[in-house]
Amino acid sequence: MIYVGLTNLLFLLRSALVRNYVLRNQIYVFVIIILFVFSAFRYKVGCDWHGYYYYWLDKSSFDASGFSITNEPFFTYVLIFIRYMDWPYPVLNVISSAIFFLGVNVLARRQPDRLAFLILLFPILIINMPMSGIRQGASIGMLCIAFSNFIDQRPLRFVFWLIIATGFHVSSIIFMLLIPFSTGQFSIKRIILGLFLSLPGLFLLAYSIALEKLIGRYIGNSQTTDAAGALFRVGIQTLTALYFFIFLRKKWLRTYPEDYNLILIGVIGMSALIFILPISGVVADRMGYYFIPIQTIIFARIPYLPFERLRALHSALPYLGLLTVFITWSILSSIFLECYIPYQSWIFGFPGGDSNGI
Repeated sequence: MIYVGLTNLLFLLRSALVRNYVLRNQIYVFVIIILFVFSAFRYKVGCDWHGYYYYWLDKSSFDASGFSITNEPFFTYVLIFIRYMDWPYPVLNVISSAIFFLGVNVLARRQPDRLAFLILLFPILIINMPMSGIRQGASIGMLCIAFSNFIDQRPLRFVFWLIIATGFHVSSIIFMLLIPFSTGQFSIKRIILGLFLSLPGLFLLAYSIALEKLIGRYIGNSQTTDAAGALFRVGIQTLTALYFFIFLRKKWLRTYPEDYNLILIGVIGMSALIFILPISGVVADRMGYYFIPIQTIIFARIPYLPFERLRALHSALPYLGLLTVFITWSILSSIFLECYIPYQSWIFGFPGGDSNGI
């Protein structure tokens, strides 16, 4: 299977370059281009393919003169622009993937090992978002830039990029919860304020999921089915949170105090997902994707934390865990077989000359 093979190839590449910092950074540019092309130029791949095609047709006559968060205006403007330029529908995936990888690159360049950060995103986030959930994929890309400004304690820029992210997928507005902490200060009052600010985000998350169920009807799948792998994805995030609190928290605070607040908030968010899962697997799954960049920062920096023993084992755990989850999901999930197999690309032209992608 191409996905498992590519995952293994990327993991082996990272292992081969473990001691070569300069070459890792050079290879990173090549790898991010390859993954962008792999995602952007897919053809009839991903659970969103047919659904967004009909959504694209409907939005071609949408009146975008008014700005409304619940209309996810930036995504709508992209649809209208593609239609205005008379470009084929699959260009939507190119633009969405470009937005996603732009944001990922901003966050990756802050990491001591940007190649590891990028590679660790592939088996779950890249395959599930820019390759299947393009609205949320674009939103996550913008949220990565927002996270970068959160780390730098730039609240206005953080809010700006958060608004952009919300314009692609309204559920990301729940991260307004972080606004009181974007100056780098924690207190009980700020926590209470953050919880209060998160209430509109919870409402809009419910709205967004309802909208995605409507889109899903076009392809005969509900979001409940789409979230069939939620247990796997939420499970590894729960384990990540436990691992952080047991083994990493104190080491992280000493080694990377500048972004400790963001990581701690992310870990708390990941811990909460397991309690949301029995209530709504869709909500837990959708929210979990937003925490994957933070989870991946943790994974990519484990080799740089001051372990006295078993450093190699700790460093290998994220790769082993992600590979196990990905292989298990790809084997057990009927949705994976339906949506991702076979992989096809239109980079050298549309098969059969069908530029509409249907």
